Parts: sequence; structure tokens; C-alpha cells
Amino acid sequence: MRPHLLPRSPDLPEETLRQIRYDHDRFSKSGLPEDLDEYLRKTYRLDMTASYAGIRLRNPWGKASGQLSMNQSSVQEAADAGLGLVVLKTVIAQDAAGAQAMSAWAIRESQMAVERIKSNQTPDFGWTVTWIGRGWWQTFDEYLELVRSACAIGKARQVLVVPSVKYHLPQPGEKTWRTEEYDFTTRAILEAYQAAGGTLPLALEKDFSPTLAGSDRAGERELVIDWIRRVPALIRAAAPAPDHVRVGLKLFNSLDDDTFQGRLLAEALRAPDRADYVVYANRLFDPERVFEGKQGVAYGGPDLSCRNLRILSALRTAQQQGSLPSVPLELSGTGDISSGRLAVEYALRGCTSFQIHTLFQLPASEYAMRSGTKVQRALHRLYFDPGDGFIVWALHAVKRLAHGRSDGIIRFLELARTGAESALESSDLDAELA
Repeated sequence: MRPHLLPRSPDLPEETLRQIRYDHDRFSKSGLPEDLDEYLRKTYRLDMTASYAGIRLRNPWGKASGQLSMNQSSVQEAADAGLGLVVLKTVIAQDAAGAQAMSAWAIRESQMAVERIKSNQTPDFGWTVTWIGRGWWQTFDEYLELVRSACAIGKARQVLVVPSVKYHLPQPGEKTWRTEEYDFTTRAILEAYQAAGGTLPLALEKDFSPTLAGSDRAGERELVIDWIRRVPALIRAAAPAPDHVRVGLKLFNSLDDDTFQGRLLAEALRAPDRADYVVYANRLFDPERVFEGKQGVAYGGPDLSCRNLRILSALRTAQQQGSLPSVPLELSGTGDISSGRLAVEYALRGCTSFQIHTLFQLPASEYAMRSGTKVQRALHRLYFDPGDGFIVWALHAVKRLAHGRSDGIIRFLELARTGAESALESSDLDAELA
């Protein structure tokens, strides 16, 4: 199955391409418009309203959980750039006494190394960020303070702030789920969120972590499937009321084959008490690579997006064939979203938001825009790149799919819905888009 649906060249009028090139060049010198979302509506009739966990966002762009979302200033940076979403660094769950079954994940990060990487499957090159470290390593009280300060910023600036948690997962041979960690951590985060003026429900990510994909646990297939089935209900049961939280599962790329990887998504879709949404899917794992004396590291780049898109396409095919329920499961896409073109590819599989990490850390020479923060420069690249930008390829997809209302407004959420439904109705979606 070909992982990419879009062709090499867009089918757009020269006048439209000229406008995009003009905007790219002038904004690279002057910086982005103060209200970028409004500019896109006026100039390109493009409404970027998005959705995460069923909650409306000003646009689909978000910071993924990690080193770029672990303090107040990083959340403020996202707000200043006009992002729609920030997922906070993953905290390790604990009980009321401070005990953490997953304490091995609370490791302080090393310096991040941003590197070029060549695909093992295609001629493409991309970027990856490597570091040693896992979850939140400071105190739990400090994390709650981050939740409060970040949510206050988010409420004032229309940015959704999402806590991320690594809860206890039973090891092979372990029969008991440490529900006291689910109870204490979930309630404490909810209290901090509400204290900052957060409105219920709280969107909460359960992070399965890329490092998990390299552990012995990921080799236990049925155990991993049991995690997918059980975790959403445990988090809901920990809240004062089940509807106080919307539970998302951030799925990992396992070392297993595509069949098992697809099964992870399938189980998330058809579980009796399933998650409200899925984040798909972060980082590949190389058990042989050594970084700063540690063997086995996670990585990104074009092979990551190729696998993610391939698996998401297979999900749509299975739904079309009737082997999986056709009911929607909201998806937040992550993994090598290094261009607007790739974001459109994720949207055409039904992703209604995007989480980015590597693109916000590239060398300054990789951004055409010379002013502003790296997040702002990345947004310029995502939207306005004349060859790989979101505007070019969203307009191409809309034209090919005959999507759009009589008012002429192109709505991102309808593009995601139309792409997903077209995949359900036709195995020839790539032909429609070519």
C-alpha cells in the first residue's frame, strides 16, 4: 500500500500559486500576520478550526509532550505563536504516599541532538531529535504548579493545555493494577486544572511512551492489548465523575510488525469502554543504536511518517471492508509532521489535530523566515512553503475531493472528515487525489 496519497505536483491555478509564493517571501522578511488564523480566512477562505478530544481549537497545530512543554515559558511561547494546543511533559503517576510503580521513567533529559536522518525505505532525508530521558523528573507538586500556570495561560490565550500521564501498567506476571496511582494522580491534576479556571471536561493523554516500544514489555502482545482495553476505564473511574475527563491514548510504534501495530489501533477502536481519542503515533525504536553510552534509542524522520500513514490507511481500508466498526474515533496525528504536505496526508486519514516536536527545533538555516521564535518560523514553513506547504496541498485536496460549501469557505475539519469518509467509501482515494 502506497503510504502517500498526494501526487508530486499540485493541481492549482497559477494565480493561487503566485499568491502563496508572494506571501511566503514577504512573511519570511516581515514575520507572520498578527492574527494568522484570520489572515488565512480572508486571503485563502481557509478556516483552520480544529478539534482535539472533541474540544474545538483555533487551529490544529500543537506542541507534543516533551522538553518543549515542561515549563511556563514554553507554554507562553506556544501562545505567542498562536498554536491551538500544548501537551505538557509526561508526569509519572504516583499514589498519595508518593510511590511510583513506573519510577524508572522519571529520568532527567540529556542535551538534545538534532540530526539529519535518511530514510531506510525511500530516497528521502528528514530530521530526528535524540536524547536520553523519559518523563517528568521533578516533584509532583511542581508538575501541578505547571498545570495551573499553563492552564491560566491557555485560558487567556485560547490555547488548549493537556496534561500527559504515564500510569502504572502491569508487568508480565503481575496481576494487580495499582489503581491508587490512577486515583490520586487523576484527581490531583483535575483539581489543579479547575483551580486555574479550566472548564470540564479535562482532556488527558495516557502516554505509552516511545521508550516502552523498546522494552521487554512490548514483546508481550496480549499484555499490551490488555493495557489498551483497560486503561480508559481506570482513568474515568479515578475522576469524581466519568464525564470530567476525556481520555486519549498516545500509542507507540512497537518493534512488532505492521499487523500487530494495526491491531493496537483496532483494539482502541472496538474496546467496549474505549478511549475518547487516540494520538497516533510517536517515534520508532532502534535497539542497536548507541547514544551517549546508552544502547537503544527512539528516533523519527521519514520512516516514522511512512509507517504511521501506512497503518492509518490500513485502518480506513479495514473499516471500508467491514472488518472494523465504521464509527469515528478522533485522531490526533504525530510523527514527522515536518511539512504542511505531510499534515494534509494525516488529515486525509481523519486526523483533526497535529502534535509537533522536531520541526520546532531545526537549525535556524532550515527556516525561510528570519525573525521570530522557532515555533513561529515553523508555522511559516508549515503554511506557506510553495512546494510543501499546507495551503498548497489543502487547496489541492479540496479541489480533487470536490469538498467545500456554497459559501466558498474551506474548513479544515470538513477536509479531515471528507478524506476519512472517502477512504471508507473508495479504495481509490489516491486516484481521486492524484
